[in-house]
Amino acid sequence: MAVAYTTHNRMLTVALSGDIDHHRVKGLVQDLEREIDEVLPRQLIVDCAGITFMDSSGIAVLLRLWQRMEELAGTIQVTGLPDQPARVLRAAGLQRLIPLT
Repeated sequence: MAVAYTTHNRMLTVALSGDIDHHRVKGLVQDLEREIDEVLPRQLIVDCAGITFMDSSGIAVLLRLWQRMEELAGTIQVTGLPDQPARVLRAAGLQRLIPLT
């Protein structure tokens, strides 16, 4: 799994690619939280265009990011969702908490 970060005016964009499954989640969450703690963004954009597969572990990652942004009084948005990850997230009802586009 590759992760790329870009920052502009306290907006952090995280571009994810590859598979998000239980094998990769622990390190991914630690890396994402470390970057959020360094930048302290007002807005977090999670670009999922490069994700090839996501299981329920992806839900846990996004819920943790949502929780962290709530703590910072910031917002989170998920963009570029391919069909398979979009189905997983919508089946869990995640769109009630996080805008999914």
